[in-house]
Amino acid sequence: MTQEHPVIVERQGALGKLTLNLPQALNALNLEMIDLIAEQLDAWEQDDTLACIWIEGAGEKALCAGGDVVALHRESGSYGEQGAGQFVQDFFTREYRLDYRIHTYPKPIVVWGSGIVMGGGIGIMSGASHRIVTETTRMAMPEITIGLFPDVGGSWFLNRMPGRTGLFLGLTGAQFNGTDAIYCGMADRLLPSESKDALLNGLAAVEFSEDIDQNHVLVSKQVQSLEMANAEQPDSNLRTHYDAIQELTDGATLPDVYADIAAYSGDDKWLQRASATMQAGCPLTAWIVWEQLRRGRHMSLAEVLRMELALAVNMCRNGQVKEGVRALLIDKDRQPQWQPATLAEVTREDIEHCFAAPWEQSPLADL
Repeated sequence: MTQEHPVIVERQGALGKLTLNLPQALNALNLEMIDLIAEQLDAWEQDDTLACIWIEGAGEKALCAGGDVVALHRESGSYGEQGAGQFVQDFFTREYRLDYRIHTYPKPIVVWGSGIVMGGGIGIMSGASHRIVTETTRMAMPEITIGLFPDVGGSWFLNRMPGRTGLFLGLTGAQFNGTDAIYCGMADRLLPSESKDALLNGLAAVEFSEDIDQNHVLVSKQVQSLEMANAEQPDSNLRTHYDAIQELTDGATLPDVYADIAAYSGDDKWLQRASATMQAGCPLTAWIVWEQLRRGRHMSLAEVLRMELALAVNMCRNGQVKEGVRALLIDKDRQPQWQPATLAEVTREDIEHCFAAPWEQSPLADL
């Protein structure tokens, strides 16, 4: 695979295959890749000889580790500046439009979510008709560590997880595995990672029809035939910790919930890591997570993405993302200077400002 092509387009009979091809960057999604995928989906929807689409990441490590946040860092303004330019708006507009396209695409889309699937990778995967995870899958929405928020429809899918699991994952950026993904509704089937070629070849050999609904069934049967036996699947952290998560998120207000998670003093490593990540993360993000789930509870997917677009642009403009990415990926000092610095210092006005649409009409008004 050559590095000149960030998305490799291939065809095997009635199966179209897209490979995100930046393995050295864990296939992090940039604007060129977003546009290439969107363009190809448009072309394949009109192509009557194509019945099914397959999306995977190059290499063994990741489907996609998220969006190209280094580019966002470069284009975001400093604290207090209204400097987040057109690039930031274009990036999120086109990314969210692609996510919506996948959610509403008529033909079956199979996403092979092996390895790391985070942030923008979850955006690509969550709307697909057939979402496959393996024993190597590691998923998370860790945006609190960079001063963003669980976007790409997070206000939609986190709200649909069991109990308050979504709130917990949004606040803590906790990692979850393939079994967890099925438990919380983020994946459909868990297959052994070595079954990929068998599934690809099986799908390429299917005699698809002109009936799109029937083709979805044919794909489902192929996927199901290779599913990993329950006894062999990894243990589910989310299922195991469900009661603890409910207890830790039982507070009536965000400060209550935050204090309970921060005060966790048990010896469970997964919960310890979740608590530590939240406390090191951006205080404004914690408020956004709480509020996006509250506001998004009864919104449609299109309404959610419009709300998140305003949030994303505002979080880049107010300097949170720039500082978070600097500390994590540019200087790598892991000492972000968040402003406001603590949960208590975040005002109602700060929160409202993040949700205020910075335009008269949303760039996603037509969804």
